[in-house]
Amino acid sequence: MSFLRKLFGLGPKVNHHELIANGAVLIDVRTPAEFSAGNAKGSKNIPLDTIGSKVKKIEQLKKPVVLICRSGMRSGQATAILKRNGIEAYNGGPWNNFA
Repeated sequence: MSFLRKLFGLGPKVNHHELIANGAVLIDVRTPAEFSAGNAKGSKNIPLDTIGSKVKKIEQLKKPVVLICRSGMRSGQATAILKRNGIEAYNGGPWNNFA
């Protein structure tokens, strides 16, 4: 696995839609303004700049998490933060892949 793939939470290919169908939580890490302009059905908005303070709340969900944003960069950063805290997290990339 390349350094950049590991840095941004990209591991082996994962079927994110299947994860969600099986109960994973979809979290959009864009700003509230971006989220309100359009979002994936059923996604929760937890902006990247607050994700560190929401780790305990996310941990309490006791479910895998798929993170999304506009391009996949912020969701990659959020994925890395959650993984460092022991949460099963996956970078789902752009939100519109789930719209």
